[in-house]
Amino acid sequence: MKNKVPGDALPWWKYGYLWLVISGPAVVVIAGFITLFIALKIPDPIVVEDYYRQGIEINKTLDGGGMRLAPAVDARNHAATGTVPAAKTVRQP
Repeated sequence: MKNKVPGDALPWWKYGYLWLVISGPAVVVIAGFITLFIALKIPDPIVVEDYYRQGIEINKTLDGGGMRLAPAVDARNHAATGTVPAAKTVRQP
């Protein structure tokens, strides 16, 4: 029977755990390149050309509804301070 000595090591590619360690990052790099290819090949289209103007209009309509949040703000302040706020008139949309 042949005795193993330290100089009789196997080549690095014959160790299974090494391939297990290398395969994780290799799969991630390959998936990254596939994702890059898909992103460059099929870009996302702009839904509407005047998206900025529509966003400004949405913000204008949302700013007018600030009074609808008044009961929530009052309740939050009441919970923090322990005082009951004065009643406010809330306009309905």
